[in-house]
Amino acid sequence: MEDIKSTYNIGKELGRGQFGVTHLCTNKATGEQFACKTIAKRKLANKEDIEDVRREVQIMHHLTGQPNIVELKGAYEDKHSVHLVMELCAGGELFDRIITKGHYTERAAASLLRTIVQIVHTCHSMGVIHRDLKPENFLLLNKEENSPLKATDFGLSVFYKPGDVFKDIVGSAYYIAPEVLKRRYGPEADIWSVGVMLYILLSGVPPFWAESEHGIFNSILRGQIDFTSDPWPSISHQAKDLVRKMLNSDPKQRLTAIQVLSHPWIKEDGEAPDTPLDNAVLNRLKQFKAMNKFKKVALRVIAGCLSEEEIMGLKEMFRGMDTDNSGTITLEELKQGLAKQGTKLSEYEVKQLMEALHQNTFFNTSPHVFLSLIRK
Repeated sequence: MEDIKSTYNIGKELGRGQFGVTHLCTNKATGEQFACKTIAKRKLANKEDIEDVRREVQIMHHLTGQPNIVELKGAYEDKHSVHLVMELCAGGELFDRIITKGHYTERAAASLLRTIVQIVHTCHSMGVIHRDLKPENFLLLNKEENSPLKATDFGLSVFYKPGDVFKDIVGSAYYIAPEVLKRRYGPEADIWSVGVMLYILLSGVPPFWAESEHGIFNSILRGQIDFTSDPWPSISHQAKDLVRKMLNSDPKQRLTAIQVLSHPWIKEDGEAPDTPLDNAVLNRLKQFKAMNKFKKVALRVIAGCLSEEEIMGLKEMFRGMDTDNSGTITLEELKQGLAKQGTKLSEYEVKQLMEALHQNTFFNTSPHVFLSLIRK
């Protein structure tokens, strides 16, 4: 029960998840900076939740020393919270690297994917299934050009032995494998999630998409992949071959991490072409990233301040915010509207909303679309 504040100064908020809030923290003695994920005990409603946190710490200890996995520096507990002090990844998310470069090729996508699949192979060979692989869980260690990529957030991960079968549905809608939805799965589900990431890396949009979570799940179970829309006609045959083999609906037929790494498209001097991808792919990636940020904040806003009846009245809320009846909401209107709702956003969340608003795609929209975005 060592007090975290005797060793670290806790600073600004860096991020927020279902259970935890992550802050910047500084070692008082050395001045070194880390990320501290604080999990409020009152949010751990039952034995399973407590077990999940314990397992997250065990798995991170187990994976310590692996080069592309965020390192756990220490775990602390006090009366109210559990604190996990981790390596600080200050370089942003996976998509940030692509977006800031501004030019983007299949070879660059292959290089990123190679690192991601090597991480998955490391986890699987050490008896761990991640179960929540998505772009937001891959962070750059620093802002430098050659910064290493690090896998993070092992909150849903589990230890496994060959032949183990898992039944609980966990993960993020776009990335969930069909066998997870059927409640019978193993490590192959991680490869599916990375296959979805590859599809997004090459096209800027998810392969299975719908207006609701239920619709996304149905699309995943149908398993039909669109290779006819742009930019797919101009994407190499080998890239499409790898996507198909990673998104095989039959987990037994799906490639393993080692098989993916030996595919000709992904190899270091392999067949991935160095010609630039269409600019539309970069623009879609920006929008997809912004939409995800916006939805996270919007969900918290709605969950935090609206009852069931108020959710039914969300269209009225939209109209109430749209003070000049333009059909769009400006940042100022949004801030005033949220203040009226009694919603207090942290500085971090306002910044996220502003970044999402910067894309302007989500507010130039009808109340119906606004509603569906928030409820997804």
